[in-house]
Amino acid sequence: MENLAGRIVVGVDGSESSQRAVGWAAEQAVAERRALTLAHAVHAVTPAYLDAAILDPAEARSAMLAEGRKVLEAARRKAETKAPDLAIHEVLELLDPRELLLEMSQDAEMVVLGSRGRGQIRSLLLGSVSVALVRHAHCPVVVHRPGNAGTVRNGIVVGVEASEDSRSVLEFAYREAALRNLPLTVLHCYWDVQAGTAAAGIMYESLGDVEEERVAFGEAMAGMSEKYPEVYVTTQMVRGLPHEVLTHLGERMNLVVVGAHHASRVSRLVHGSVSIALVERATCPVAVVPLVSASVSR
Repeated sequence: MENLAGRIVVGVDGSESSQRAVGWAAEQAVAERRALTLAHAVHAVTPAYLDAAILDPAEARSAMLAEGRKVLEAARRKAETKAPDLAIHEVLELLDPRELLLEMSQDAEMVVLGSRGRGQIRSLLLGSVSVALVRHAHCPVVVHRPGNAGTVRNGIVVGVEASEDSRSVLEFAYREAALRNLPLTVLHCYWDVQAGTAAAGIMYESLGDVEEERVAFGEAMAGMSEKYPEVYVTTQMVRGLPHEVLTHLGERMNLVVVGAHHASRVSRLVHGSVSIALVERATCPVAVVPLVSASVSR
């Protein structure tokens, strides 16, 4: 496979959702002045394979590759309508798309993909691709979620923990806001543990009072506004579960940004992964940024 260092990679499958992801990725590549790589993997449950299954192996391989080239051609046309002068590369492999995109994420600046495939089986496959990338990718992953095109959007919201682990997530969100000239909302959710767990008979250590959370939140953001003075920023501290608050705010946002292990200890135990919940429920694109800290498990 060719060197993909620093490129924006977008996984394509020929679906409408995939085409929207291509458009978003092309805009991102232009904003960052990077090349765009269109990646398509033909696998045992992709449309090309199912259509070719009745043929002999040699003919099936040829048919699958031909179908794959058509998918890439359509994606290229979409990208060129967004950015006629953009440098575009293509990758076509007979491989599980999860394996292909995870491998490509090692050198890419970002991986982008849609959230719905072609038909029921394809939707399940693309959903599994999203989950695999969110959990294991080596670079930020943007999942282009479907939403109401007529909705007025209010910029970017980033959900962060009040810790140094959030620096990479904040950096990504500030940079996106600067690149796209959008306002940024920095959100920290805290949870009333006693109210949330008393009914279940579960006891947890205290998370500290709100003022301590506020101080830690401020320390996590230190220096960001100086680095990105052009970004208009508002901050919010909200009592609630991060995936619920961010899903609600995302209904009016251009982009939601979270860390790969964003959930707090309590939220991970009781409610699972914030990032997975968002890529399954949000109504706008969701960016998931790998956290730097090795102390937080996936």
